[in-house]
Amino acid sequence: MERDLFSVTGRVACVTGASSGLGRQAALTLARRGAKVIAIARRKDELAALADQGEGRIHPLAADLADRDAIAGIAAQAARPFGAPEILINAAGVNTREHADKVTPRGWDLTLMLNLSTPFFLAQALVPGMREKGRGRIVNFASLQSSRAFAAGIAYGASKGGIAQLTRAMAEAWSRDGITANALGPGFFRTELTAAIFADDALAGRNAAQTCVGRNGEPEDMDGPLLFLCSDASAYVTGQILMVDGGFTAK
Repeated sequence: MERDLFSVTGRVACVTGASSGLGRQAALTLARRGAKVIAIARRKDELAALADQGEGRIHPLAADLADRDAIAGIAAQAARPFGAPEILINAAGVNTREHADKVTPRGWDLTLMLNLSTPFFLAQALVPGMREKGRGRIVNFASLQSSRAFAAGIAYGASKGGIAQLTRAMAEAWSRDGITANALGPGFFRTELTAAIFADDALAGRNAAQTCVGRNGEPEDMDGPLLFLCSDASAYVTGQILMVDGGFTAK
């Protein structure tokens, strides 16, 4: 019988930033295709609502991922409901949108911690379990700002530029153990992080016109690329940033 290269049935996945946006979409996509998902975010009510849609395959875990001292404990909790996760989706993030002249130490530290440090330290904590299973998939979230400078995006851009290199370094460190590390680079998707952009119809329209396909992203546009990077279909793909931006960066 021919195997399904894109199957995630029975896999254990940990998804951060799962209470909203693309993290929420990732958790639902994996659960609906048979994975058992640990959904991590701060907001308990949103996580509970997500779990209700997960057909019994989403376990909510309320935690503050911006607290570096808590990460080891969070990783340990994530392994309790279904066993050690073999898929890690680092989707949690923040964008303070402060101009370079107005960046505060607090805003800078929060952005770099949640967007860059947490993905590394959480992965570091979960890798031993992946190594024991002989298989792992780490999927980080990069950005258009991983390679382009946007207005009022200096802290966010620094963190997402770092994610691109972090992904390559993770691949170099862990791929020989069967653990691949790749990143998805969304274009403009309607999420809480981009609410200000989509509130401006003219700006949203200009962003859509910049793409090759002529529209902004919908959450389900991320499903196929996500499943590719989480499944056996991408077994020989590691250290890559897959831009899911409708061709925004091609123009």
